[in-house]
Amino acid sequence: MARAPVRPEASQENTTGTMHITPLRPRLFLLLALLCQHGLLQAGEWSGYAQSEVRLFPHSPADPTQAGSGVSLAFQPEYYTAWSDGKQSLTIEPFYRWDQHDGKRTHGDVRELVWLKASDTWELRAGISKVFWGVAESQHLVDIINQTDLVEDIDQEDKLGQPMVNLTLVRDWGNLDLFVLPWFRERTFPGRNGRLRTIPRVDTSNAEYESGARQKHVDYAIRWSDYIGDWDIGVAQFIGTARDPRLFPGTDDSGKPVLIPRYDLIKQTSLDLQATKGSWLWKLEALTRSGQGGRYQSMVGGFEYTRVGVFDTAADLGYIAEYHYDTRDEEAPTPFEDDIMVGLRLTLNDIPSTEVLVGVIADRDGSGVTWNLEASRRIGENWTIDAEARAFSHISSSDPLYSYRDDDYLQIALERHF
Repeated sequence: MARAPVRPEASQENTTGTMHITPLRPRLFLLLALLCQHGLLQAGEWSGYAQSEVRLFPHSPADPTQAGSGVSLAFQPEYYTAWSDGKQSLTIEPFYRWDQHDGKRTHGDVRELVWLKASDTWELRAGISKVFWGVAESQHLVDIINQTDLVEDIDQEDKLGQPMVNLTLVRDWGNLDLFVLPWFRERTFPGRNGRLRTIPRVDTSNAEYESGARQKHVDYAIRWSDYIGDWDIGVAQFIGTARDPRLFPGTDDSGKPVLIPRYDLIKQTSLDLQATKGSWLWKLEALTRSGQGGRYQSMVGGFEYTRVGVFDTAADLGYIAEYHYDTRDEEAPTPFEDDIMVGLRLTLNDIPSTEVLVGVIADRDGSGVTWNLEASRRIGENWTIDAEARAFSHISSSDPLYSYRDDDYLQIALERHF
């Protein structure tokens, strides 16, 4: 939900449902196969899940080339082993999804392939890993280390694995994380037949970069974090290639209109803050960034208040409210430039771990409303069922969500955990 040399190694548009893999990934999957063949992955622990998913769209798409309802299958195993009395470990987490209609959503990735060495005062990670920053519910504004896997879900919570070296210094005055990120991952976008995409579609085969090094540009980040009383604080600086590309009109190789992603070099300073005050959680994420046009500031902040044991039951009910602001106003390539989010989170605290989250995000100028529902429940010891529904109403033509105006959907996923 974000918005120039040609990337020679990028694959072309895939509409057949075959696997979409960038050049980095075949070598990683070959490494995994060799480790398994030589028995190096037999001493640790395996876990993970297999998933079947169906998406139901009640309306015809805004673009007739887009498909309707469909199914997909996903598989994500995880291997973990530790040695040296737990001071060293290896985690491997590949991922693969097959989608009935969208060849771009049929894709594989290595979410993690990371070695960790730890001591009492420091931790060192090297390989491919995932890092999360942030506290807000409706938008992870300051989370910038990993690239968004947008073909998975438009909520931008699914991330691609990021090659990195990460040194964490553990001190009395807090933790200091130092990152060197030697390879940039491009954002994934739905293909020509995919639903929940921009109109026109994003042409990833012609991505542009501000840096002449393109994907080989080395990025850097540093973050200090600590707990001070009731306050959880994080302050970070990132210097490198923006994970959210700007999108510009263009044409593909056949002359059809597309959007061309451009990845700029940026400098971002961010703050994430959470205060726990009894039943209240007060949250703030804020940043200032230069490099994508002029310098701008953005923030999301609010609260979550939880009532324990509502209606004389074991259930908890949380009330959520957040406000989004971006100084670029209507020129921001994000729908969160002046918006309010309100929601409810119901946790039944029952044996199946039933949870339901409902929320609505409304633009304060009345130009768009997004309705969201997420629910999950365990079935037995090894199965879970997840439901997700989104609806878009009163979306103006100037809103970045305008392409989704006919894309209300219900998604149901059944997962087998092992």
